[in-house]
Amino acid sequence: MDFNFENCIKEGLKNLTITPAAKNINEEEYFKEVMQKDDTGANILKRLSGSDLPIFYIPQITEEVNVFKAQLRAEARGRFFERELSRLLTSEELKYMWSLLQEHQTPLNDFIHNQYINYKSFIQVKQKLNDKYKLFFNPSIFLQLQDSKMKGYLSIDTFFNYIMKKIWIDQTRNGLSQYDSSGCGYLSEADFEAYILDLIPTLTQLKKLEKMFYSFYSCMVVRKFFFYLDPLRTGKIQIIEILSCGFLDELLELREENWSKELQKKNWFSVPSALHIYSSYLELDKDHNGLLSRQEITGYKSGALTSVFLDRVFQDAFTYAGEMDYKGYLNFVLATENRHEPQSLRYLFKFLDIKNQGYLDSFTINYFSRAVADRLPKEQQQMVSLEDIKDEIFDMIKPEDPNKITLKDIIRSKMGHILINILIDFNGFWSYEFRETLANNRIPDNNFNESFVTH
Repeated sequence: MDFNFENCIKEGLKNLTITPAAKNINEEEYFKEVMQKDDTGANILKRLSGSDLPIFYIPQITEEVNVFKAQLRAEARGRFFERELSRLLTSEELKYMWSLLQEHQTPLNDFIHNQYINYKSFIQVKQKLNDKYKLFFNPSIFLQLQDSKMKGYLSIDTFFNYIMKKIWIDQTRNGLSQYDSSGCGYLSEADFEAYILDLIPTLTQLKKLEKMFYSFYSCMVVRKFFFYLDPLRTGKIQIIEILSCGFLDELLELREENWSKELQKKNWFSVPSALHIYSSYLELDKDHNGLLSRQEITGYKSGALTSVFLDRVFQDAFTYAGEMDYKGYLNFVLATENRHEPQSLRYLFKFLDIKNQGYLDSFTINYFSRAVADRLPKEQQQMVSLEDIKDEIFDMIKPEDPNKITLKDIIRSKMGHILINILIDFNGFWSYEFRETLANNRIPDNNFNESFVTH
């Protein structure tokens, strides 16, 4: 006989009996009554009521071996998501609410011609709407959104935009949650990649993207989210963090039909940006094996990064047989292109910490700065004092311990990007060391010749 999920549910319900007494008590009391009938349940209740110990372990949803249980869980999750979506306002319901807000607006002359509503009218609109709307018509929301200059009045546009944003967040949370294989409120890399692959066809700006490039594009998208939201490399990020970080808004901008070239350049997720990063990877991959060797990565940023730093990258970074894959390259690009970000500083700090001691000391500072200074033309090397550079770095970071610079010190100082420029980047070092002469036009920019740089 063919398996029928609905019939199984009905058969299960037939065998489930609830006593009349149980119908008259609430769910929590009924649960306790049932638990008391079982020795194990009684012991659990006793432990829970007798101590305030926190829960250190929450069982995760595992793959069910039992087909019926697996389908039951999938069906329950599906119906839960459908129920949550049904609670959201539809476009017609939003239009109706908008018309009521305009009908009850309070005439005010703010010289900007904004539409406002006072609290009395706010309540009148609420009374004309059903329970589905009442979530948005709380006094607390009125107080939070009221105009800062006109107390007691709420801008209709502000209120409506708030509702639209709230609905978008709820819809997106629902969509992301459907990819949550663990059921614990977070997505693994595989979960999030599946979400992105399903999202790509809905993004207008990606219509011309060839399907063979989908996997590389999704990898690029996933890497940005995980680089910033999972700096400890746990392999998972919370759904609430995905919603609040702003990257998803940036990604969904690709739904716009008209998009200027300037906006495309600034957006990491745009097609030009994706193709630029991917083509740079292919250009560096001289032997075309799909991986970057230590020698090949030397060409990154026209060879501006020092050899000692790149050696450290290949010693510590996750590589395949001593070579860097595309995922590792994306992490590397995100870190070196966004040196002011705490996540980038955390990524780069582990390469600078050559002694694996959790801090940078005078020896480490001199070790990296010397590697950069040695690439200067001989006449400029004589103008550089490594001891002065070391002292300037400590003065700039102002560490808690005057002899140790920790990652915490670097992030707190907000000068981490300058420190990174000095220690790993020839161009950054040169610009910093000769900043005063550049400002006084003693050494014009066009005097710098990249042919002077020695790798």
